[in-house]
Amino acid sequence: MRDWLTRLPKAELHIHLEGALEPELLFALAQRNGIRLPWADIESLRQAYNYQNLQEFLDLYYLGAQVLRTEQDFYDLTWAYLRKCAEQGVTHTEPFFDPQTHTDRGVPFEVVLAGIQAALADARRQLGISSGLILSFLRHLPEAAAMATLEQALPYRDAFVAVGLDSSEAGFPPRLFERVFARARAEGLPAVAHAGEEGPPAYIWEALELLQVKRIDHGVRAWEDERLIAHLVDNQMPLTVCPLSNVRLKVFSHMGEHTVLDMLDRGLNVSINSDDPAYFGGYVLENFLALQAHLPLTPDQARKLADNSLAAALAPRG
Repeated sequence: MRDWLTRLPKAELHIHLEGALEPELLFALAQRNGIRLPWADIESLRQAYNYQNLQEFLDLYYLGAQVLRTEQDFYDLTWAYLRKCAEQGVTHTEPFFDPQTHTDRGVPFEVVLAGIQAALADARRQLGISSGLILSFLRHLPEAAAMATLEQALPYRDAFVAVGLDSSEAGFPPRLFERVFARARAEGLPAVAHAGEEGPPAYIWEALELLQVKRIDHGVRAWEDERLIAHLVDNQMPLTVCPLSNVRLKVFSHMGEHTVLDMLDRGLNVSINSDDPAYFGGYVLENFLALQAHLPLTPDQARKLADNSLAAALAPRG
């Protein structure tokens, strides 16, 4: 089934570009930019990928992102991810990037964007992969910082297909960002948001009602609220689920306990995505294979998950 899953056309709608920074590239960029790393070698870094929760992962994620300094760095990061898409049958992708992760340490916004855009354009021409870039706000920082980032991004409005909300979920509900998302909507930018990973179903309701999102990123804790499930089914709200990520971050203790196929069978509009593949052990194909190995995943379910991903795209495909 691996070959069939590889060939199956699919979109990826939940991928953080900074989370696709493989250890080999991380070390290469550190050497290129003269940055001293806290790990002795690649294997030492891989051994650090042992998280007990989302925050432990994020601490490592932000530390690794410090090697990204130049336009070429961001190009190389994005191109490496897009090459992986081509290998795995991903025909369309809508990656997130976190400008605050870079601008707060002195990397100009336009440097980050230029490198990413150049790689996305090359992938359209050379690999046939269509895309739409999503600018994400860091929810552990104040809304004022998100608003400043939005204002900084507006001169490049045509570069983005949506805005998003990510980073530490617990204690940072979507309602804290209602004004910045309203401002983005006024500029014609639709919204997506991480909700219902570590946070409760109430955070999903807030993302829907206050931020007026077009997709929920993660959303697996919707399973705890029957009224919410009914609402999501009735509205066919896309949920971009990331199984390997959920297991690595202890949302589920084992892949065999994951509810994504139950959600699919209940009529929820779920798709399969990789989240931060360099840190969680796999890209989209590996997520499909993990479901096949542990649940198991049927061809009909796989095809429906892939169809859901393509249909939920915000940017034009092809």
